[in-house]
Amino acid sequence: MAEGLRWARQHRVIAMIFLVDLNAMIFGMPRAVFPALAATHFGGGARTVGVLYAAPAIGGLIGAAFSGPLAHVRRQGLAVLVSIVVWGGSIAGFSVSRSLLLGAVLLAVAGAADMVSAVFRSTMLLQNVPDALLGRLSAANFVVVSGGPRLGDLEAGGVAALTSPVFSAISGGLACVVGVVLLGLAVPAFARYRSTSPLPPNPTPPADLPPAAS
Repeated sequence: MAEGLRWARQHRVIAMIFLVDLNAMIFGMPRAVFPALAATHFGGGARTVGVLYAAPAIGGLIGAAFSGPLAHVRRQGLAVLVSIVVWGGSIAGFSVSRSLLLGAVLLAVAGAADMVSAVFRSTMLLQNVPDALLGRLSAANFVVVSGGPRLGDLEAGGVAALTSPVFSAISGGLACVVGVVLLGLAVPAFARYRSTSPLPPNPTPPADLPPAAS
């Protein structure tokens, strides 16, 4: 895995696949405070907690069911950035809503946006990583996808303990939006990436590793 990450570090578009997802999951994943929000913000109990946990998954399922038009999107990097902005904005909007119905709808929108981001990030990874490194970078991607939300739990819970659950969720959603905008500005090649355009080759590839696939 370390070998694969060394290769990704020299191909910033691929490295961005991991960075933008970590940004979204660490700052924009307030699942740890859902029980507190259900009790103090929405005035509900166990059923309300269940609705909050289920809403993003339902949104992701609906988004996947109607994902056919995504095949026509060529600027996949820009689509990832926009999806994460929608994710973070929806989380922030959910946090200020006092209506459980509106909050659940916004969480579903966030889940659908996360699904779109995941589709394009996986596609970019599979299209551009050499076969010799695909397993290693897929493993790294699995670590990010699985570990990012757990780091998000730590962030959300820590901020909530210092401030409040509502502030934790709002600030996390806004931080996610700001973070992905800054990442996009730092690596403009990611926003310009098109599915028909190969990545630029590694200027100094290791002797035993091939350059990015065309």
